[in-house]
Amino acid sequence: MYLDSHPMHRDSDIANYKNEVNCDDYRFVYIGAKGTWTPLHADVFRSYSWSANVCGRKLWLFLAPSQSHLIFDRNLRSSVYDINEDVSEKQFPEFNKAEWIECIQEQNEIIFVPSGWYHQVYNLEDTISINHNWFNAYNLHWVWNLLHEDHKVAKEYIEDIRDICDNFEALCQRNLAANTGMNFYDFFIFITRFVLANVIELYHVQKPEDAKVNSPEATHHYVYNLMQIREVASKMISAEAFSIENLCVISEGNRSAMSDVTKILKDDGFRRLWMTLSEAYECIRRGQRILYKVRYLNQKGCLS
Repeated sequence: MYLDSHPMHRDSDIANYKNEVNCDDYRFVYIGAKGTWTPLHADVFRSYSWSANVCGRKLWLFLAPSQSHLIFDRNLRSSVYDINEDVSEKQFPEFNKAEWIECIQEQNEIIFVPSGWYHQVYNLEDTISINHNWFNAYNLHWVWNLLHEDHKVAKEYIEDIRDICDNFEALCQRNLAANTGMNFYDFFIFITRFVLANVIELYHVQKPEDAKVNSPEATHHYVYNLMQIREVASKMISAEAFSIENLCVISEGNRSAMSDVTKILKDDGFRRLWMTLSEAYECIRRGQRILYKVRYLNQKGCLS
């Protein structure tokens, strides 16, 4: 939703607005011949993903997040690339303790991958699949946790040049964006817009003249989104990137995108985002009303 109307990065030092990486929407098609495979990985930003097989068959191997430490080395820096190769017990001493979940995906079936689940995939036949990565209020904390951990790694790699660097934190953020695909400022700008869009929707829910959207279900969605964002934002406050000193030297693009609420509300991109959010929840509400009606009719039929 966000990337349909906004660039991922605002800092010109990281990416130009027209840059292909900056315009990635994480919706894509995989085409693989029989025998091709995807190495062991957890999805980008620790997002959710779904993969729909148009044709062909895939073998999936999953590892639950509670066991993800078993596929890393002692320093938790390097992970296993291929679980079917001869994995070094010296480098990955706990790998053999991992318990894998295996399934075969047939044509016209969809696999849902929850956040943080490592997986390796094999094409058992020539295969075409449609895929989508996304995150929302339910897995937002996974995204911040990944950014926080990757930022620590990025900072450790260049800690020895801190004293000679004009803006050490800005360099850390550039490296984080390059390595992870998003940095703290990109993430903050993203959640700021969703806060505003959800607040606007809540405002309309409370207005008597908007009776068609005035429902407990609608209110629940918007309030839950805001509560989850607040919980994540409360963890972000202590980050060095958001100190007064560092905020004073961020790029003009980031500063404006973060703090100028009036400008945000007038922005065409934000209005597209808000309208898309509104339409999405209206679609959900229509579906729920139909479900409730069917359930009521079924209950009535059973009673009679």
